[in-house]
Amino acid sequence: MGNEMMRALITGINGFVGKHLEIFLKDKADVYGTSRVDRGVNHIFEVDLLSEAKIIDVLKKVKPTHIFHLAGLSNVKDSWRHKAEFFKGNVISTVNLLEAVRKTDTTIKVITIGSSEEYGRVSGKLDKVTEKTEINPISPYGISKCSVSMLMKLYTNSYGMNIIHVRPFNHIGPGQNLGFVTTDFAYQIAQINRGISKDKTMRIGNLQSIRDFTDVRDIVEAYYDLACYGEPGEIYNVCRGKGICIQEILDILIGFSKEKINLVVEPGRMRASDIPKLVGDADKIFKSTGWIPKRKLEDTLKDIYVEWLTSV
Repeated sequence: MGNEMMRALITGINGFVGKHLEIFLKDKADVYGTSRVDRGVNHIFEVDLLSEAKIIDVLKKVKPTHIFHLAGLSNVKDSWRHKAEFFKGNVISTVNLLEAVRKTDTTIKVITIGSSEEYGRVSGKLDKVTEKTEINPISPYGISKCSVSMLMKLYTNSYGMNIIHVRPFNHIGPGQNLGFVTTDFAYQIAQINRGISKDKTMRIGNLQSIRDFTDVRDIVEAYYDLACYGEPGEIYNVCRGKGICIQEILDILIGFSKEKINLVVEPGRMRASDIPKLVGDADKIFKSTGWIPKRKLEDTLKDIYVEWLTSV
């Protein structure tokens, strides 16, 4: 970027990832954000991303050099119950944002956020998923994120816009809502250790899936590196590149407990369609930016557990 100070606009700045990205950027950029709710903060604008006109208004006020488009819906299980809302929140909002940028300033670098769920059910012969792996989403959420990646290609190829699409694999850390595997586990263990859950029983789902987990604080650093050094029109996996079974995640978290815990499998915690294994290849982002995750998985899980232990 030379000596130019980044002017970053983060959509969904008050979300799980948005909060961490704002913290990371505080000494690297002038940071602005959008939120669906008025927070009474000067640098955050209340904007409905379903309104192109309101987005244009914010772009004219902020004049960003970069946009991190984090706003959207991300819970795979919820996407089965609220399909239309997921397509409005993830796809239509992205169309509106890209149209607003096209009509305002096509030099703005936009980082659209996809998901490893775009790959869906991949061949069991694949050890790791690369950006060239065929996409095969099997959930409404995954399909919505595939649509975002296709929009990136459309606007880059048709209008010469400066857009990068990232496919983060599972990212975890302090501040994540319930409804995700590590937070759900940590919350229940914290309740047991605080004496709130008297039967000392955890309700769990499928423990056999293998996933690729990365600390959200490493993820946002990757987003920044790609904003600085990533190539327009390209797609980048953001991941650790190592798979771990959900059972092992549970074992690590239970290891923090001072109480003996009973486990009960609940069918309601199973996804309508689950992917047995999804592990990413991070070679492309490493070669492009030098980014690698710094935090140990065990330390991240401890941070999540401690946060719930002090807040339940």
